[in-house]
Amino acid sequence: MTEVKLHGTWPSPFSYRVIWALALKGISYEYIEEDLSNKSPLLLQYNPVHKKIPVLVHAGKPISESMIILQYIDETWPENPLLPSDPLQRAAARFWIKFIEDKSLVILGVSDILEGEEYKEKARKASLEVLKTVEEQALGDKKFFGGDEINMVDLAYGFLARWLPVVEEVVEVKILEPNTVPRLYAWAENFRQAAVIRDNLPDHDEMVSRLKFRREQRLQIGRKS
Repeated sequence: MTEVKLHGTWPSPFSYRVIWALALKGISYEYIEEDLSNKSPLLLQYNPVHKKIPVLVHAGKPISESMIILQYIDETWPENPLLPSDPLQRAAARFWIKFIEDKSLVILGVSDILEGEEYKEKARKASLEVLKTVEEQALGDKKFFGGDEINMVDLAYGFLARWLPVVEEVVEVKILEPNTVPRLYAWAENFRQAAVIRDNLPDHDEMVSRLKFRREQRLQIGRKS
C-alpha cells in the first residue's frame, strides 16, 4: 500500500475529521504530531500557503484543508463512500458542509467570551440559531446526516459532538441540550458512540483542562493590560 501520512495536532477538530475518514475507509497511516508554536520544516514545505494542519501526504504529495482532504480520500479510496451517489443528494451534502464551515466560528467562538454574561448570552443565542437551522433543515429525523451510516456531513459536524461540550463546560453556557435541539443532541450521542468514532476521540477531561488553562492565561493578560 502507498504510504500515507497525516500531519495534525491534538486536539484539533480539523485533524480528527481526517482521522475519522481514514478510519472509516480502513486506511493505514502514520500520524505526525505538529507543534504549532514551532512548526516543522516538513509542514511548512507541504503547506507553504497557510502553514496549517491538517496535511495529508499520499505518495509524497501533500493535500491541505480538512474538507478538501476528505474529498480526496473519498475519491482515491472509493470503498465505503462518504458522499451519496445521487447527484442531488451529493449537492445537498456539500451545501450543508459549506454551511457549517461558514458557521463554525459562530459556535466555537463562544470560547472566546472571557467575561460578561451579556456577551455570553448573545453568543449562546447566535450558536443556538445555527444549530436549530441544522436540526430542522439538514438532520430531520435521521440517525446521522448520512441516514443510517456516518458520511462526510457527519464528519464535518463532528466537532459539535466532542468540542462543543468542552466549550460549554469551561464557559458555563448550555447550547447543545435535549430540551432545545433534541434531534441534534441525539445525533451527537449516536456519533460519539459509533465504534470508529468512539475509538478515535480526544479525551474530554484533558481538553477541558487545556481550554481552562488557555482562558486563564488570556484573562490574566487582559487584567494586566
